[in-house]
Amino acid sequence: MDANIIEIFSSVQGEGRYVGCRQLFVRFEGCNLKCEYCDTEHEAGLHTLCQVETYPGSRKFSDAINPLEPSEVAAYINRFLQALPHQAISFTGGEPLLHSAFLSELIPMINAPVMLETNGTLPDRLERVIDLIDIISMDIKLPQMTGADHWADHKRFLELAQKKDVYVKLVITGDTDMEDFQRAIDMVAGINPDIMLVLQPVTPVNGVAEASPDLMLELQQQALECLRDVRVIPQTHRMMNQL
Repeated sequence: MDANIIEIFSSVQGEGRYVGCRQLFVRFEGCNLKCEYCDTEHEAGLHTLCQVETYPGSRKFSDAINPLEPSEVAAYINRFLQALPHQAISFTGGEPLLHSAFLSELIPMINAPVMLETNGTLPDRLERVIDLIDIISMDIKLPQMTGADHWADHKRFLELAQKKDVYVKLVITGDTDMEDFQRAIDMVAGINPDIMLVLQPVTPVNGVAEASPDLMLELQQQALECLRDVRVIPQTHRMMNQL
């Protein structure tokens, strides 16, 4: 039971409900999607070494040889937690649920709240680990960004996730499809209109069109007609030059 980890580091959560909180990030290699706006190099098999921060916030790293066993990653995490309190451990990627068996072994060895940052397309994998998870940051991936339809998986995923501290994140580009946007809003509202929705203006990469301030206000207003808590939050760690 092992996995390739890209990096383990301590930083400020830059997105979603817990923006500004100090978290410990464990970034897994590999993803089941290819989003046009993705800003992470997560291709499976490319990372023979895991970059492990030497001390929380030092921005200095040492190398660990991939793949790593759950006990090894737990030891790194617990070392960080002893050095500095963290609001949560954020398992991110890539897509961490591709490593659900690894997480099942790892999480019982650590003593801190666990946050899952996920693309929300693997409900069967979520079901295996949900009892170990405290916070779920779930993306909705619109078909135009992935080239595939994930509505059924998103719906089942959110139905499972709603029993946890969950919020939904939707990346907005300058050419976001308005019908798909409304479909996403209707899906969330149909499950629970109290679930928080974060509209995240895209950080322009790979030629993706930037979302204007006017568009963000318009879409927030549209979403507020169905949902009670809709927030516009960009990738703030990019603004602060944080990892």
